[in-house]
Amino acid sequence: MSVQQAPQSRVFVELVPWADRGRENYLLSGGETLPGLRRPLSSAQTQTATREVHVSGTAEVSATPDRAQVVVQMKNVTVTKDFQRVENAYHMEAEVCITFTEFGKMQNICNFLVEKLDSAVVISQPQFYHTPGSIENLRRQACVVAVENAWRKAQEVCNLVGQTLGKPLLIKEEEMKEWEGQIDDHQSSRLSGSLTVQQKIKSATIHAASKVFITFEVKGREKKKKHI
Repeated sequence: MSVQQAPQSRVFVELVPWADRGRENYLLSGGETLPGLRRPLSSAQTQTATREVHVSGTAEVSATPDRAQVVVQMKNVTVTKDFQRVENAYHMEAEVCITFTEFGKMQNICNFLVEKLDSAVVISQPQFYHTPGSIENLRRQACVVAVENAWRKAQEVCNLVGQTLGKPLLIKEEEMKEWEGQIDDHQSSRLSGSLTVQQKIKSATIHAASKVFITFEVKGREKKKKHI
């Protein structure tokens, strides 16, 4: 399972709290107004106001299939035009379905069966797939890595402006996408019978991408007291 960190996309830092947030105009002496002007808070209000940093984080992870299935069938089957019922007899079809978790062993066993049984059996092409639990784990991992990327981004921003990153105030997953295989694999999927095992695995690989938005509290750095 591979993890690819996506590039940073958005940062907004609010270090100086303002009063009258949301007011479009500010009243001046003489009845004049200035649009969009807001006055700073007092020192007492500044201490109690919450300063925030808003960041977004993205991540893309992928997982190869964790299961493969092959079907072994008897090859010598004759189909006739006329069917007759045979009394006191049994009809049997030999078919074995094998599920593998280790693809290397799968190839070795299939080669062994072909070598020993030769033309007596037909072995189908392996079908690769994911168990439901592995797909859900992939989605969670994408979200967790995106949150981690956003936290690192906020940490670096606070360090740059001389502040300390506080606790998260809001964590929101804005987008989750998942897809199977690469974009250029769709054309080759039409010729799936001619694909190699590695190409089949690549085509069945699932990718998941997550985008999160997080608001962190920003704290000022405490000044160290000098001891005389």
